Amino acid sequence: MALATRTDRRPSMTRTLWDSSVGKKTIMAVSGLIMLLYLVVHMVGNLKIFFGSDEFNGYAHWLRVMGEPFLHHEWALWIVRLVLVAAVVLHAVSAYQLSRRDLRARPSKYVHKKPRASYATNTMRYGGIILALFIVWHILDLTTGTVHSGGFQSGHPYQNIVDTFSTWYGNVIYIVAMLAMGLHVQHGFWSAAQTLGAGRATRERALKTIANALALVLTLGFVSVPVAVMTGVVS
Repeated sequence: MALATRTDRRPSMTRTLWDSSVGKKTIMAVSGLIMLLYLVVHMVGNLKIFFGSDEFNGYAHWLRVMGEPFLHHEWALWIVRLVLVAAVVLHAVSAYQLSRRDLRARPSKYVHKKPRASYATNTMRYGGIILALFIVWHILDLTTGTVHSGGFQSGHPYQNIVDTFSTWYGNVIYIVAMLAMGLHVQHGFWSAAQTLGAGRATRERALKTIANALALVLTLGFVSVPVAVMTGVVS
């Protein structure tokens, strides 16, 4: 008698995590915290522009040589970029799939709307779309120079930033995106804390304070750069 062979295999732990709603929320939380850490570091680096062109251009050069001689030129920078790309993609895909799953689970609208939940959900959804579009524009503007105004100068980020924020549309795009980022951080940090088990009734006030403080500091820190160019503080 021939022995029956089993063709069914148990899904891997990674697959099980990805397919579950809890897993997707965890991925969103972790990837969101990675991006939040990057935003804090990026904001601190941006503020070096207030110390002059030599300081800022020197910082931009250091980003390309950090890790040398152990790492090759720009390898560390590309590692950071790849981690960020992975975090952004995982965050966006998880958010989209969770949203679709939620719509399938509740096909009919609520009889009584929930304003607070709706506000938070819409803020995260549309804020995420705004930020995704901004990232594309920001890269094309200050990394590749494809849509840069005033003549892109490779190796001269200080002047490139001044060029961008010397245009009305550059300021509008950047400031709107940073306001969306602030709201995204405010709601996202709180959601991540809840997902990762840090949210407790006794910590609620502290977590909300941290979320508000992070959102405010990041928004003001990033917006201060275009405002400084507009007002002539940075030129």
